[in-house]
Amino acid sequence: MSEEKSLDLIKKFWPKNAPDINSIPKYVEKYKKELIVIKYGGNVLIDRNIFNNFIEDISILNKLGLSIIVVHGGGPRIERKLKEKNIQTKFINGLRVTDKKVISIVEDVLIDFNKDIVDSLKKKGSQATSITSKLNNIINVVPDNKELGFVGIPETINIEFLKSVIDKKQIPVIAPLGIDKDKNTYNINGDTAASAIAKKLKSRRLLLMTNVEGVYDDRKSLISEIKPFDIENLVKLKIVQGGMIPKIKNCIDAVENGVRGVVILDGRKPHSILDEIFSDKGAGTLIRK
Repeated sequence: MSEEKSLDLIKKFWPKNAPDINSIPKYVEKYKKELIVIKYGGNVLIDRNIFNNFIEDISILNKLGLSIIVVHGGGPRIERKLKEKNIQTKFINGLRVTDKKVISIVEDVLIDFNKDIVDSLKKKGSQATSITSKLNNIINVVPDNKELGFVGIPETINIEFLKSVIDKKQIPVIAPLGIDKDKNTYNINGDTAASAIAKKLKSRRLLLMTNVEGVYDDRKSLISEIKPFDIENLVKLKIVQGGMIPKIKNCIDAVENGVRGVVILDGRKPHSILDEIFSDKGAGTLIRK
């Protein structure tokens, strides 16, 4: 197919406020043999307009023939469900203490959201496969620590199953849940799950969608690109604080273990995924060696 003809086809689904359509073939060539892991999480999970925009971007990547893996979170949805049921939980180092009653709710919420993503992608014409603790589980875990209860750390990941889904031009949609040796279900921090999968796949990119522009310097300016050593210094100097610290640790871990680059980008901004992949300026903060 000629480039001109393929651009005519792309015009039918390419958004008006996305990067220049004429640059698409160059970036498709760049990523066509690569893997891209995208983590969809944080407060961007609640807003339906943001969700629909995310679904559109993922479907576009799929239609362009790029190999993508989606890992989703669920914190705000879980919080909402726990409030409905009047269940109070506490956090240790940013991780929710999860007892038997809480893990049951967490699992239900994450599986329900997983189905929502898969069904929404199918409505856009992209085939997707659910991967949860009850359907096609690929993550075996060990407990994080006793205080946290049913919170796990990935120990093994069934990469062959993931690759078989990608080979069929489908999108694996992964809930951050895993099973231990005794068949108990565990919750996994979404960034940790996404980082573990990206490392195993040696992905070209890991995109972490959140509700901030990226990483800021001491003057509150957005940093477009930074090396692991320099971002560690921002943490030491307390320029990067709070909930961003565990995210940064996962980013550094991924980059130090086979992932070519990790991007923290603003999921609230329309087509931030397309801006990152199909333009030289990118979107958010790129962390790479």
